[in-house]
Amino acid sequence: MGKNAGAHIVWDWNGTLFHDNDAIIGATNAAFAELGLAPITIEQYRTLYCVPVPKFYERLLGRLPTDAEWELMDLTFHRYYSEHRGRCALTEGATELLAGWRSAGRSQSILSMYGHEDLVPLVRGFGIEAHFIRVDGRTGPSGGSKAEHMVRHLASLATVDPARTVVIGDAADDAVAARHVGARAVLYTGGSHSRASLEEAGVPVVDTLAEAVMEAERLAA
Repeated sequence: MGKNAGAHIVWDWNGTLFHDNDAIIGATNAAFAELGLAPITIEQYRTLYCVPVPKFYERLLGRLPTDAEWELMDLTFHRYYSEHRGRCALTEGATELLAGWRSAGRSQSILSMYGHEDLVPLVRGFGIEAHFIRVDGRTGPSGGSKAEHMVRHLASLATVDPARTVVIGDAADDAVAARHVGARAVLYTGGSHSRASLEEAGVPVVDTLAEAVMEAERLAA
């Protein structure tokens, strides 16, 4: 099957389409409490957060967590997050932007490092699943980079041209994953990273999803 001529967006979920900052910070601090670490603020999180996630914990512990510590913190994080995600909503304007991109005849998908079995019903519950030609969450262990997942994601989209694909996410790792497959990226400041850390990725950085979609249209033209 040949590539189509249309632009394609690969959306990140957590911190991008899904405004779950409060649940993320609460879950992070619950995980920290397991090791006796003091809680952090959203500003501290955005400054320090990085992928792979154990490196983030190293910045706070002064060392990498042991395997047992990582397992405990990871389980605590996901348990807390699952209990509190229901209080979170889509990012402002997301539904309208998704509908607009689709109605213009362009395609879009989701690739998230959130577990696939949890992601799909969450997307479906917001009534937006029909806007995407594919929704992929993480399979396998948590804590790694999105790059290899991006390879599999785009390989499954037979009619999508990586050269006309733009990844929209809130983390520097989204730009790394895009570069890994020959796609472009736009990074959004409303999620897990500070603007300063996002700008180090060398791709456009925006403050709203509306700006992100405008940049995606420009980059994929």
